[in-house]
Amino acid sequence: MSENRVVQGRMVTAQTLAELIEDDSVMEAEQISEAETDCPECGGNVLEVGYMPSVTEFVTGQKCQDCDWAATDRD
Repeated sequence: MSENRVVQGRMVTAQTLAELIEDDSVMEAEQISEAETDCPECGGNVLEVGYMPSVTEFVTGQKCQDCDWAATDRD
């Protein structure tokens, strides 16, 4: 699977995708993967990435490739 993916018309890396989900900078991000779900808002494709927003926290985030919808396993 490619490291870079298109999200809302722009190429993103795992780090950038995590920052879009978190709406802040992150320390480290794992590789982007396909989530096994469709976007609840628009039905589009959802990507998933694991990342560390801080030294003590690991979060799995999901982001729609087509709209602004995003969620984390914190929710």
